[in-house]
Amino acid sequence: MRSELQALQANNTWSLVPLPTDKTPIGFRWVFKIKHRSDGSIERYKARLVAKGFTQLEGVDFQDTFSPTAKIISVRCLLALAVASGWSIHQMDVHNAFLRGDLAKEIYMSPPPRLRRQGEDNLVCRLHKSLYGLKQASRQWFAKFSEAICSAGYVQSQADYSLFTRKQGKSFTAILIYVDDILITENDSVSIASTKKFLHSHFHLKDLGNLKYFLWIEISNSKTRIFISQRKYTLEIIEDTGLLGATLIDTA
Repeated sequence: MRSELQALQANNTWSLVPLPTDKTPIGFRWVFKIKHRSDGSIERYKARLVAKGFTQLEGVDFQDTFSPTAKIISVRCLLALAVASGWSIHQMDVHNAFLRGDLAKEIYMSPPPRLRRQGEDNLVCRLHKSLYGLKQASRQWFAKFSEAICSAGYVQSQADYSLFTRKQGKSFTAILIYVDDILITENDSVSIASTKKFLHSHFHLKDLGNLKYFLWIEISNSKTRIFISQRKYTLEIIEDTGLLGATLIDTA
């Protein structure tokens, strides 16, 4: 929780100001999650400060909320292209992705406990950047990412708006984004390094190396093939329904 608040303040997500008389602050809540690796082991614990966006008023606090996400057919095509061409696929995770978007609307939020000092009981958080839970959070983040990546010469696909490609001489790069997960494949290892450097200069990223797990799909590859499965995802569904120890029967 402390790390989350520090990241929000470092990103200039809000400033403490008196609440205007014609405004009503939205609330917040903490959401906790345990992230697992593809083998089921614990990767890290996460605490997320989430705005209660369900109290926002359409037309007052937000306009459009739609944000494109990668299509599963695009993921499969990218995998097929990479293995057919002998390219490697790298994965990157954006830290606090939704906090990167800029807000066009004036939004106020009740401050988390201990954020205000003594004598500042009348102050609220004036949001400058989007926050998880806001109706427009995903849209504002995608707009921020699209603007940055297109400024580097990438072209946005009209078939899948989450796909960006760039061709410079013999170098070809494809970037696919699903919310805060980014896939990169190129025909030149030097270009991959420069692409990662460019993304790092604009966003706080975690380099996950070669692609292993994406959209609940486990990926393993050799020099000539890529194997995909959803074993972990299937087991999670079976466990959630309480049927993990159920007896198997033949339905043929």
